[in-house]
Amino acid sequence: MAIDIPRIPLGDWIEGGLDFLTSEYSMVTRGISRFTQTGINALNDGLMWMPAWALMALIGLLCWRLSGIRLAIGAVLGLVLIWNLGLWDPMIESLTLVVIATFVAVLIALPLGIFAALSDRFYSMIMPILDFMQTMPAFVYLIPAIPFFGIGSVSAIFATVIFSMPPAIRFTTLGIRQVPKDLVEAADAFGSTRGQKLIKVQLPLSLPTIMAGINQTIMLALSMVVIAAMIGADGLGNEVWKAIQRLRPGDGFEAGIAVVILAMILDRLTQALRNTKKAK
Repeated sequence: MAIDIPRIPLGDWIEGGLDFLTSEYSMVTRGISRFTQTGINALNDGLMWMPAWALMALIGLLCWRLSGIRLAIGAVLGLVLIWNLGLWDPMIESLTLVVIATFVAVLIALPLGIFAALSDRFYSMIMPILDFMQTMPAFVYLIPAIPFFGIGSVSAIFATVIFSMPPAIRFTTLGIRQVPKDLVEAADAFGSTRGQKLIKVQLPLSLPTIMAGINQTIMLALSMVVIAAMIGADGLGNEVWKAIQRLRPGDGFEAGIAVVILAMILDRLTQALRNTKKAK
């Protein structure tokens, strides 16, 4: 005899919770949406205002100063190819979303990572949450973004921040916890306060590890921004999405190459910055 076990209405509970939050806090979400959209437009317009050659030169100079002439030449050649393919404006839009999403994610992640490193109780609480966030399929984060912020770039940034934040938290916690105990004990012996010990000993020594977490956050943010084209986000992801809808593999491949070039430039820049911090 089969046992009839009632189905747990988990989906109904989640939908009810989302309906409650969107109705009760609609004024807050609208305010956040307007503020975020203003930031997106300001950064996007600023980058669009610069001539393509000027932005190429600026990025090339930055690559040269941080890593060397090889990265500078490679970055400029890659950007020239993106410009030649007619994908300069979508690339700028993707870069804008990645920069803003990464900034917000790091702004939230660093304090949480520091707190998790200093508190065993908070560490044991947040680690299962991070495991859940990292194993959840990326597409799922797009679902709650729409009722909160509607279709468009703001929802893309919301989903991207949630998706890309865990590595920054994990690496910050790991970096601080890996600081040699003898150095921490020496700081205690000299009478350092908890804040002085954190700012002058633990954070500087853990900075290369923290930068590795930021690097991973940038890469995840870029991948999520591409996926977020499904909910109306602009940029290279939108070009890929349009190519899929129109069955134009050539256009999709060109946009994919542009995504790879942008990802490689951002990855090499953050790695160079990490190595610079480590050398110091």
